[in-house]
Amino acid sequence: QVQLVESGGGLVQAGDSLRLSCAASGRTFSNYAMGWFRQAPGKEREFVAAISRSHSRYYADSVKGRYTISRDNAKNTVYLQMNSLKLEDTAVYYCAVRQSRVYSGYETDYDYWGQGTQVTVSS
Repeated sequence: QVQLVESGGGLVQAGDSLRLSCAASGRTFSNYAMGWFRQAPGKEREFVAAISRSHSRYYADSVKGRYTISRDNAKNTVYLQMNSLKLEDTAVYYCAVRQSRVYSGYETDYDYWGQGTQVTVSS
């Protein structure tokens, strides 16, 4: 019943901006933390950003200052605004929900996952 669907990925050039969306259905997640992870080819899945139910935001050092995570509880949606994209940002991006008000940077702490959306940054 619970489903998370990412969208907004695509092919962009370095320096461009992109906004990812993750729409949740099946239940309301307004009381839970939500996060974004990414996995580049040949690499482990890594934490990108998280947002608590109070809208406090947390970022990996690699994206701090360039990415902004936000949420719209009325729409049951979390967003990832990605600016000044670099080649190293190329990855499949996944949104996730943790059944807690507190954020986490560990993927094992998240309970629901989307299918991922591909972001490819070219030079």
